[in-house]
Amino acid sequence: MPRTFVRCRRLFTGLEDGSRADQTLVIEDGLFTHVGPTAEAPAPGPDDDVLGAGDRFVMPGLVDAHTHIVFGNARSEEDIDFWGTPEFRALRGLFFAQRVLAAGYTSIVVPGDAGNCSISVRDAINAGLFTGPRIAASSCVIANRHSLNDWFPEHVGTPDYVTGRLCTTHDAQIEEVRRQAKAGVDVIKIAMDGTHFREDGTHIAAFTQDEIGAMVAEAHRLGKKVVTHAYGKEAVLYAARAGVDVINHAFFADDECIEAMLKSGSHVSPTLTFLRNNVEFGQPHEPTAGSGYQGAQRRVIEVARRTLGRMRQAGVPFMTGSDSGFAVTPYGEWHAREIEILVDWLGFTPAQALRAATSVSARAMPRGHTLGAIDPGRRADFIFVDGDPLADVAVLQRPGAVTAVHIGGVAVAVEARRYDPYKVTHLSSLKWTDVYTRDRAAELGLWHSAAQ
Repeated sequence: MPRTFVRCRRLFTGLEDGSRADQTLVIEDGLFTHVGPTAEAPAPGPDDDVLGAGDRFVMPGLVDAHTHIVFGNARSEEDIDFWGTPEFRALRGLFFAQRVLAAGYTSIVVPGDAGNCSISVRDAINAGLFTGPRIAASSCVIANRHSLNDWFPEHVGTPDYVTGRLCTTHDAQIEEVRRQAKAGVDVIKIAMDGTHFREDGTHIAAFTQDEIGAMVAEAHRLGKKVVTHAYGKEAVLYAARAGVDVINHAFFADDECIEAMLKSGSHVSPTLTFLRNNVEFGQPHEPTAGSGYQGAQRRVIEVARRTLGRMRQAGVPFMTGSDSGFAVTPYGEWHAREIEILVDWLGFTPAQALRAATSVSARAMPRGHTLGAIDPGRRADFIFVDGDPLADVAVLQRPGAVTAVHIGGVAVAVEARRYDPYKVTHLSSLKWTDVYTRDRAAELGLWHSAAQ
């Protein structure tokens, strides 16, 4: 079988603190079979391909541990759940998955979905019908009263076609875990809290310790990973004690939570990109500002930076996720900003942040030990970067910085094609984001009364 040789002047393996100089990668049947100094590499045969990276930085394909490929750059929860059929959402998700791949992300975890949409996208890619990243697929988020994904009013509930699956009894919760396992998910997401607070402002967990423990035990028995949405201490603590694989956010965790995470081996995926983008990009006239949502997230960031900094110092393993799929985190645009946040806000070195975005985040994928690093026996997913992320991780966000993407040793030609949002993402009946009273029109300088 022909082999592929890749000559690298600068190589980051995803497992070390620095880069290596003058390396050669040998790829056979989609796997790295040799990674080492060029002088020690085997000689290519007449049928082998030899690829030179030139001055470009070679590193593993990136992994986003939190991307909702079927949300459609949503501006509201209604956009996510009401304005597209499951069939359209799956096809649209395939399109957007290719934009994610073009950004250098060769693997993505979809933590919560509608029906079997991401399963269908994953299967179509795995069958070779379309080009796309490797996908850890999910189904509906298991929700309880007051948790995330039970966000519509009581008179609406959680219809079958939305992203949440309301499970209010022990039997219903276990049955949903089993249903999703049969459907073929890779990960199961549980919404451990939402916007239900005590009088002192602390979050109330949506599930008890016994409930989350039983769901995680059953999911693990069936060979599935578990991720949770958990902001508050109670939710994080219950999730960690239950042995959840990935705890998303964990902003209000305390030392007891950190100790439990270290004991169970739970990872944290902060997903601060969503909050940062909303705080920095949301305009004063938008509902995010007027409703107080933006201000609340600004306060959450202040707490989260301290909390997550203590987690890092204690040795909790970090994954990187962007929460792409919303209007403030459109696909293919901001995935690598989470890497920069780890460096700028939480004290990671560039190498530590890049490892979090490659070999560590790969642990959330099926057979994650075979992904996320350039090492013999691992799958040959790697990218070429014009620039040095070890000197400045922000280079990964620069348009055009990722110049080549390889999956299984094969170069994939992916183009971040443009699209009309009014045909692809803005499907709701929303026409305005403000109320144009005379006072508001005057404030914006759009109208002047005779008295003025």
